[in-house]
Amino acid sequence: MSILPAETIVRDDADLAAIQRLGRAFAAQRAAFALQPYPSAAVRRRRIAAIPPMMERHRARIAEALAADFGSHPVGASDVIEVSGPIARAQHALDNLDRWMSEEPRQLDGALYGDGKAYVRPAPKGVVGNIVPWNFPFDIAVGPLVDMLAAGNNVIIKPSDYTPASATLLAEMIAETFDPTEVDVAVGGLQLAQAFPELPWDHLLYTGSPGIGRKVMSAAAENLTPVTLELGGKCPALFLPGAVDTQGVEQLIGVKLIKNGQMCISIDYCLVPEDDVEAFVKIVADYMARELPGYSQTSNCTGIISERHLDRLRGMLEEARLAGARIVPTESEAEPDYVRRRMPLTLVVDPPADLRLMREEVFGPILAILPYRTVDAALEHINRGSHPLGVYVYARDTKAALQVLDRTRSGGGVINGCALHGAIPSLGFGGVGESGMGRHHGVDGFREFSNPRGIVLRARKDNAQVFCPPYAVE
Repeated sequence: MSILPAETIVRDDADLAAIQRLGRAFAAQRAAFALQPYPSAAVRRRRIAAIPPMMERHRARIAEALAADFGSHPVGASDVIEVSGPIARAQHALDNLDRWMSEEPRQLDGALYGDGKAYVRPAPKGVVGNIVPWNFPFDIAVGPLVDMLAAGNNVIIKPSDYTPASATLLAEMIAETFDPTEVDVAVGGLQLAQAFPELPWDHLLYTGSPGIGRKVMSAAAENLTPVTLELGGKCPALFLPGAVDTQGVEQLIGVKLIKNGQMCISIDYCLVPEDDVEAFVKIVADYMARELPGYSQTSNCTGIISERHLDRLRGMLEEARLAGARIVPTESEAEPDYVRRRMPLTLVVDPPADLRLMREEVFGPILAILPYRTVDAALEHINRGSHPLGVYVYARDTKAALQVLDRTRSGGGVINGCALHGAIPSLGFGGVGESGMGRHHGVDGFREFSNPRGIVLRARKDNAQVFCPPYAVE
């Protein structure tokens, strides 16, 4: 794969201007970083502090853009996740920036180095790219931006072409808040998405599917660009014996309905003791009837991002039905609304392992319920699959839950809950294996986008010359 200047890449007219603009923006940020390769704490604070008022100022327009892109999007979810999430991360960074930037001393052998000093000084990496997914077009654009700016980098964000209204608004928000040599937004289509990771970034963050993640990593490898990949996976929820109760099941379903299941850390399937399956199903039915009657016809339901995605989900359900799996609708009118692309929650009990539902990440309002007889059998099922972003364990005994986490691998985990590891500004978030590599959020994000530069201050008198010739008298 050859890496060419943006102006020389042959593309169709639709994306050519966007690619050329990206090339100019990248060059401008490179030049700006060369003039200020180690921004002071004050400069970094100024940049980060601009984010909360930016999000608040555009709060209503963010909700409108999300509704336009998804067909339907709850205003409450927009406020709590897409607006408040980045604000919380910015405040956490401002509260801790001085400590994060401080030098970390390392031990020296006094007999060899005298009173010299060694320390790690976190240094900016340079110009960083952020490839944003469609499901959280503001939270995953601006949240990691906080970490990147805290580390002293210049940043270019590429929104998804599945969310054009959100991408246009984000570009406007960033343009009125930051100098483009500090932060910029590249808006375009498929060709821009393909060109973006080919540039010689100093670091690149991609959030999305493992398949595209492999392509991004391959393109980045041409320039030895370090990458952070957040890729998702089939996150399981395991209910240990005796743990199926109203509080736990209702909390799980509430999380499943965030973005109508279109979330990389959503629950993909539940492992439930076989004697508790009916109780589990009944709790779900009662909860939906009491708290969310007609859910898919209300403003609480986020629309599926496109008709193609909606057709895929319907195909999964039809395949499960034809295979003889038990289909449990949670609404009497279970047909999706193609105008707003709203789809009801459906349970699928004990689906065969060879269905797409069990092989692919669902990313929608379908929840498989897998009965199990022994905990060992449940853990064997989890460990047969790729390592997900999260493993969720419901248990009355915390020690037993921790043993489950010790016997599985995932990017993170939650005991008696789901997905909370992705919502805490101070807690590093990311995957392992097929679910990704690297971390963002808090100090872990600061470190991810920093160069941990080792520095030695040599003493005037030491014995370090022992490393140099001559080593012996001839």
